[in-house]
Amino acid sequence: MSRVIAARVVQAARATAAAIAQAATGKGPFMKAWILAGAACAALGVASTAIAQDVITARREGMRAEGRQMEAIKAVIDARGDTRPIVERVDTITGFYRDLQALYPVGSGTGQTRALPAIWSDPAGFEAARTNIVGALAVLRSAAASGDVAATAAAFNQVGAGCAACHRGYRAAAR
Repeated sequence: MSRVIAARVVQAARATAAAIAQAATGKGPFMKAWILAGAACAALGVASTAIAQDVITARREGMRAEGRQMEAIKAVIDARGDTRPIVERVDTITGFYRDLQALYPVGSGTGQTRALPAIWSDPAGFEAARTNIVGALAVLRSAAASGDVAATAAAFNQVGAGCAACHRGYRAAAR
């Protein structure tokens, strides 16, 4: 994803700079340099806003997919079904959480997001919350792999508690 974003930034900056350079009719080299510098700054500003919205969309979609996985796991637990097949779902969720911090780069706290500023002002706390969830997911994976429904239910509740704790500290209430 970062290569695609970087390519978009470069493409937007080049296109804007080229258009302004062609349109610049100011006298002397300094006028053109100032116009090009202003255009480059504007292009980077527009590109960074687009990048931030791309990452916001990616993390929102990832959280929704993770929620669907949790709902499916809960359905198996509630039905007291065979828990071993849900290991794959737990692995999917764990993969998402392993890379979670990459979805919260500096500058992605505005726009259509419920991410609170504490994510960036308290990165150690946010990392601890993420680590807690990953640890709870490891316990859930082991319980599910064992086929023990009661242990899987208890571990599932611990994952849910980890998610809730993170949301309390790092996610704004729904608007």
